[in-house]
Amino acid sequence: MEIIWSPLAIQKISDFAELIALDKPMAVQKWAEGIFDSVQRTSDLPYSGKQVPEIQRDEIREVFYGNYRIIYKISSATIYVLTVRHRRQLLDDADLGLGE
Repeated sequence: MEIIWSPLAIQKISDFAELIALDKPMAVQKWAEGIFDSVQRTSDLPYSGKQVPEIQRDEIREVFYGNYRIIYKISSATIYVLTVRHRRQLLDDADLGLGE
C-alpha cells in the first residue's frame, strides 16, 4: 500500500523531534526512524493497528512507537498518516481532518 503523510503529521514529528533534541540530541534520528518504520510495517497489514477508541471508525487505526501514537486512515490502496500524538494528548476530529 502507498503511504501518504499529512502536513499535520509531518509537523507533529518535527515538533516532537525538536523537544526530544533538547534533552537527548543523539536520540532524535533513532526516534524519527522508529516512527517511520512503525508506519512502513502497516503497509502489508494495514488493519494490524488498533482501532482508535476515541473515533470508533474501522478505517481509522493507530500504531505505537514508544509513547507516541501514530494515527492513520485506510482508504483502498492507501494509508494516510493523519497525525502523531503523545499517548497523553487527546485527539480532536478537527486535527484529524475527519469533519468532512
